[in-house]
Amino acid sequence: MNQSLADLLRLLEPERIEQNIFRGQSRDIGTPQVYGGQVLAQALFAAATTVEGRAVHSLHAYFLRRGDVESPIVYQVDHARDGRSFSNRRVVAIQHGHQIFNMTASFQVHEDGLEHQTTMPVVPGPDGLRDVADVQPDDLKHLPKAVQRFLKHKRPFYVRPVPRDKTLTARLEPVKHVWMKAIDRMSDDARQHAVMLAYISDYQLLGTATLPHGDRSLLRDSLQMASLDHAMWFHSACRVDEWMLFSLDSPRAAGARGLARGQVFDPDGVLVASTAQEGLIRIRT
Repeated sequence: MNQSLADLLRLLEPERIEQNIFRGQSRDIGTPQVYGGQVLAQALFAAATTVEGRAVHSLHAYFLRRGDVESPIVYQVDHARDGRSFSNRRVVAIQHGHQIFNMTASFQVHEDGLEHQTTMPVVPGPDGLRDVADVQPDDLKHLPKAVQRFLKHKRPFYVRPVPRDKTLTARLEPVKHVWMKAIDRMSDDARQHAVMLAYISDYQLLGTATLPHGDRSLLRDSLQMASLDHAMWFHSACRVDEWMLFSLDSPRAAGARGLARGQVFDPDGVLVASTAQEGLIRIRT
């Protein structure tokens, strides 16, 4: 396996130090704080480790404080309920004596039932699309230093947005489509794929809410942005080492907050997950 991917997968599996207590480390990915998707994924792994024979079907989380990349994060798992079909776990992440994050996740035994789904958007496939890591030097030099550092960071997964406009500061409809997948083959462990999906689900989501605002977008230093909460629904198992289409939109921004939603489709057009997030989008003065 690719070394950077193997390192990430190890990072997303926090160490179990007591029956319901886990300790996770962090990785600097070019952001001033711990990447929210990392905390989300580590918390999901900790919760899933305490459940047998049931797969995660939903999670709801709140980001309370910035995480410190240099210090470990302790995850405490509470067994809220174990029923005949469902198990519920509450996870609290603690750093420097304070809660920085909490999450509730629900797990279910496999059951068959009614099925329907929305149609996968018709967009160009990932082959031939440019990865975000391949940003041109002429474009890169116009970005804030913090954004440059983030884009230059090597990732163990591909991120290929479907192109819409060649102008970096154009005002666009709050909709975008992004193809993503791990850069190498992963194991067949369904839990590992769910944890990895949680990790990358936070990557492109909130920025969708800035698209209609042109020069006040992420490409300028005029905004302070941070995830406030995150919800996911896992409709069926998927493989994160195969191309997945993230279809993202933002129906509303107001009150210094923006709401973004996402639908995740596998290569066969199956809707495997849905997600939603509200984030702080504050204009700097």
